[in-house]
Amino acid sequence: MLIHRPRRLRHSAHIRNMVREHRLSVDDFIYPLFVDENLVDDSQAIGSMPGIVRHSLNTLKWELEDLQELGVRNLLLFGIPASKDAHASQAHAEEGIVQKTLHQIRKDYADTFYLITDVCNCEYTDHGHCGIIVNQDVDNDQTLDLLSRTALSHARAGADMVAPSDMMDGRIGHMRASLDQAGFQNLPIMAYSAKFASAYYGPFREAADSAPQFGDRRSYQMDPPNGREALREISLDLEEGADIVMVKPGLAYLDLVWQAKQISDVPVALYNVSGEYSMVKAAAEKGWIDEKKIVLETFYSFKRAGADLIISYHSKEVAAWLKDGLV
Repeated sequence: MLIHRPRRLRHSAHIRNMVREHRLSVDDFIYPLFVDENLVDDSQAIGSMPGIVRHSLNTLKWELEDLQELGVRNLLLFGIPASKDAHASQAHAEEGIVQKTLHQIRKDYADTFYLITDVCNCEYTDHGHCGIIVNQDVDNDQTLDLLSRTALSHARAGADMVAPSDMMDGRIGHMRASLDQAGFQNLPIMAYSAKFASAYYGPFREAADSAPQFGDRRSYQMDPPNGREALREISLDLEEGADIVMVKPGLAYLDLVWQAKQISDVPVALYNVSGEYSMVKAAAEKGWIDEKKIVLETFYSFKRAGADLIISYHSKEVAAWLKDGLV
């Protein structure tokens, strides 16, 4: 009787490397950065996210030098403004923190980095929600104008791509029309297409100072048990002109990354979110896991599920391991 022996292709490191189905590349990584207008000459550690900080415009250059050395060129920018109001006016201000960050990076690094901006309002509103509040809820259609205005301000300040993360209905089509009308037909939109109302976001809310001051975001972010609805959201964003679609969070939603890959004719991004990052860091600090092995196994699971792009706070670490030949 013939015995099938798949182990032949696992016998040595050489053959395992030869037949490996998925590989990691820094070109696939997007690294989130927080820039805080309240800081001047210092960065501020984020307690729940070891190794991640809020930068001032002055300290940002040290981070950028490290990223340049590691070959991490794709950045996702988040801003924390010095002042907030009910209508997120600093989100689209000409001298807003993201706009100033874009100008400074362009001035100092030209086109070294590919600059993606998160387009949302929760960091900029005094109530912590993602849009205009009417009767204690986010008014969808009034918020569309605000989002498009913010995206347009980012484009004018030098963004290479905008990434709306609000989960308002119709925002991709509205934003695409606004950008096109203003002459930014070639500026891509990466849509947070299936963004769930997740408990995995906890550390991010400390990082971005974006916790809602009342209620929660379940009336606009997706209900975690729903998979078919997520595919509908992705399909709608594709119809409205999204250039990249995203599933967020990552680990608990790999089934949807796989399904998104099957229906999408554009790249699929995955956001390896703050809670996922912090759990790994906490367990590693306790000595309960091998951090490097866990992170790499996790990244390979993202690729195996179909993610073309990985947004992750681990990006610098994985880039360093790749550079040192440790992957």
